[in-house]
Amino acid sequence: MHTFAYIKPRSLPRVFEVLEKYTSQARLLAGGTDLLVRLKSGRLNPEIIIDIKDIADLNIGVLQEKGSVRIGAGTLMAVLENHPVIEQLFPALVEAVHNVGSVQIRNRATIAGNLCNASPAADSAPALLIYNARINCVSPRGERILPLSDFITGPGRTALAPDELVKEILLPIPSKHQAAAFSRLTRRKGVDLATINLCCQVNRSGLTRFALGAVGPVPIIVEDPDGLLASTDVSAEDKKIRISELMEKATPITDVRASKEYRQAMLAVLGERALNTAIERLQIS
Repeated sequence: MHTFAYIKPRSLPRVFEVLEKYTSQARLLAGGTDLLVRLKSGRLNPEIIIDIKDIADLNIGVLQEKGSVRIGAGTLMAVLENHPVIEQLFPALVEAVHNVGSVQIRNRATIAGNLCNASPAADSAPALLIYNARINCVSPRGERILPLSDFITGPGRTALAPDELVKEILLPIPSKHQAAAFSRLTRRKGVDLATINLCCQVNRSGLTRFALGAVGPVPIIVEDPDGLLASTDVSAEDKKIRISELMEKATPITDVRASKEYRQAMLAVLGERALNTAIERLQIS
């Protein structure tokens, strides 16, 4: 492993000072589950590691306010997985974070780190996207809020400036007239990156939305606004056809996990499963 300096600031202003000094040669350490792998492999050789785990502004936990929920950037996946507010309001997010790595990983990995790593296969991204998450970014110039759809710009890339970091994730409290479900496919049962992941949301107004992950450079939203998929009067076969049409907007690739043809075919299968679960949840909500 490359030799580097290490610092553990206690405030955001101190973090910004170090970032200004080292610019692109600095890396932030939150959970470290992705960073340490890259350091050990030699893919990253920074001059300094900035440990941000003890900064209070990033560790507000989960706060429910009027109309929204704030999740601090330093919040662990394991906390979200078992938090009563998240379980009640964002069940598909609970399902998503439950699939992140192992229990050991979830007790180290942070929600902001999973987004900043910007892996196309990030399990939290489709659920956060379907729940209209916004990212609060902070820098010496102040704060700015971006929709998650604008935050992740490509594999391993985000809209963060070199002197900027994520402060918190903002989630509007969903209407009771909707329900969502998460689905995922991997090569094997257990700890593995997603071959496909997606989240489906159904609204009583008839709108059905899918957030698709691991089938393109960034997660995307596809919609069925005319109510066909949410209708009880439409046959299962017609719904399958519509789901397949929507999934054609994905741009999967062939890699070590699956071929693009397999991903494309399985998108429709996972989409149907998630849709049925979301409809069941809507009916009992």
